[in-house]
Amino acid sequence: MDKVMSNKWVITLYILPALLFIAVLIVIPLLLSGYFGLMDWDGIGAMEFIGLDNYIAAMEDSKFWESTLHSFLLAVFSALSLLIYLVVALILASKIKGANFLKKIYLIPMLLSSVAIAQLWIKVYNPSNGMLNSILVSLGVENPPAWLADPNIVLYAIFIPIIWQYAGFYILIYYAALKNIPESIIEAAKIDGASPIQIALKIKFPLIMTVFKVTIVLAIVGSLKYFDLIYVMTGGGPNGASEVMASYMYKLAFSSYDFGYGSAIGFLLLIITLIVTYFIRKVTETKDTIQY
Repeated sequence: MDKVMSNKWVITLYILPALLFIAVLIVIPLLLSGYFGLMDWDGIGAMEFIGLDNYIAAMEDSKFWESTLHSFLLAVFSALSLLIYLVVALILASKIKGANFLKKIYLIPMLLSSVAIAQLWIKVYNPSNGMLNSILVSLGVENPPAWLADPNIVLYAIFIPIIWQYAGFYILIYYAALKNIPESIIEAAKIDGASPIQIALKIKFPLIMTVFKVTIVLAIVGSLKYFDLIYVMTGGGPNGASEVMASYMYKLAFSSYDFGYGSAIGFLLLIITLIVTYFIRKVTETKDTIQY
């Protein structure tokens, strides 16, 4: 087997199908998106080459920058929520009763489609008979907010179901990483008199730091290109208050039939995501590797 795997032609044969799939399904569409961004095109008729006009228009488009800000806000909230997921995973990994049952509960949102989650939270946020406002009224709040209709709070109201949707995913990752820590290290710390908080902060968290950095990249990059749940819940409204880059691109391409400009926005989204990913990797890069 080692002799076969040392043959470069065999290795090429193994990875060639995957490379072809990546090229056809990812690389070529991305390059085409950048190319279409150079065109004035409605998606059906003839294309007209207009150079960088669409990209220059995007730089001067206040709606594009507003949607970019919203995407970055979602990325910040998603990154901060990782700390909550980590705390939950630490509690679950500390051999509490019912940990297996709680893990299954946290995973339920992952089993639902984004459309189903959006419909569920639309009902929760319903201003007249939604569960949230009913609770607020029962607590004495006279004029509970219209969560998805108020431009000042709609964006933050949408963040909640998005964070809820991915809680199980990140908790499961942290839980697996924590359970992979040798029990002998934890027992040695307990013998030395370390408290549970000290064990969590000074032993467990540093030992799963590599996993935590990966989840930061996943959360931020995933947030920058997030689309489906926001589009179903508000369509980017009211008046663009919950618009993100992906939903703005979709509207331009498939609602306004400005496929060239929409492609330019999509390509800029790709560039922004790549820059942010590179920046995060550089910031979280460390030369020291903890081994156990």
